[in-house]
Amino acid sequence: MSTVRIICEVALILVSIALSVLVLMQEGKEQGLGAISGMAETYWGKNKGRSMEGRLVKATAVLCVVFFALSLLLDMQLK
Repeated sequence: MSTVRIICEVALILVSIALSVLVLMQEGKEQGLGAISGMAETYWGKNKGRSMEGRLVKATAVLCVVFFALSLLLDMQLK
């Protein structure tokens, strides 16, 4: 096995673990009864992108792209 392939496999394993942890850390997307009565338009709802939850969503998206890129790279059967 080549060194590049080993590095990619180890990176894929680490990214997989990190992605699993990030997904488990996120809150559910249910809005409950607040969406019915109009309570969803609060300060928290408007500024969710700047919060910890927003950063988790962005980090999850980035790790998903890295995961798929590494998967495609490994699928090319580097030698």
